[in-house]
Amino acid sequence: MKNIFFLFFFTFLQFSIMAQDKATLIYIGDPMCSWCYGFSPEFSKATETLKDKVDVQLVMGGLRPYNQETMSDLGDFLKEHWEHVNEASGQPFNYDILKETAMKYDTEPICRANVIARELNPDVAWKFFKLSQIAFYKDNKDPNTLTTMLGIAKECALPLDRFEKMFLSDKWKEKVKLDFQYSADLGVRGFPSVVLKKGEQYYLVMNGYAKSEAVVKAVGEALAR
Repeated sequence: MKNIFFLFFFTFLQFSIMAQDKATLIYIGDPMCSWCYGFSPEFSKATETLKDKVDVQLVMGGLRPYNQETMSDLGDFLKEHWEHVNEASGQPFNYDILKETAMKYDTEPICRANVIARELNPDVAWKFFKLSQIAFYKDNKDPNTLTTMLGIAKECALPLDRFEKMFLSDKWKEKVKLDFQYSADLGVRGFPSVVLKKGEQYYLVMNGYAKSEAVVKAVGEALAR
């Protein structure tokens, strides 16, 4: 009986150490970043392969927070980028939104919504992020409105009353800035970026669009260091 106890205790101790040592894969992006949208299916595949080796943390980098230019102001610039992303990734785009003269290309509200979703239920953070992208790029919904964000929150089974209060609060308008600052502190200069946190060390896995196989390989190399 004593030997069985020690075997159980040793196995439990090994499991606890492994759990503590599990690395974190930090994804830094913005739902209104077109290359992030193109990268989403690839990152999903990569994290499915890596799920037993790493935890995943989603950070809002803030592509153009508080920007006052309209979609039509940036139409030609964005269309060129979106066409490149479509060609590289196959992700569908609806270009009609580029004609909007009133809609601001301000990425703060949609980033704020994603931070709130992560707070309310971390398990749906990635789903909320992807649905945010689809709402903007494919369905051409205004990412600045509460109505659009509540629709996504409903799909993710989040508490709508709490979500609405948080989204409209000054507190969360300030809290989203913590994500922007964390992204800057990590030295990220472009989106999407993937950083591996292993213990106290940080490794840039990739910056920009990449296929899932390349991400998995880069993470494996970083884990082996």
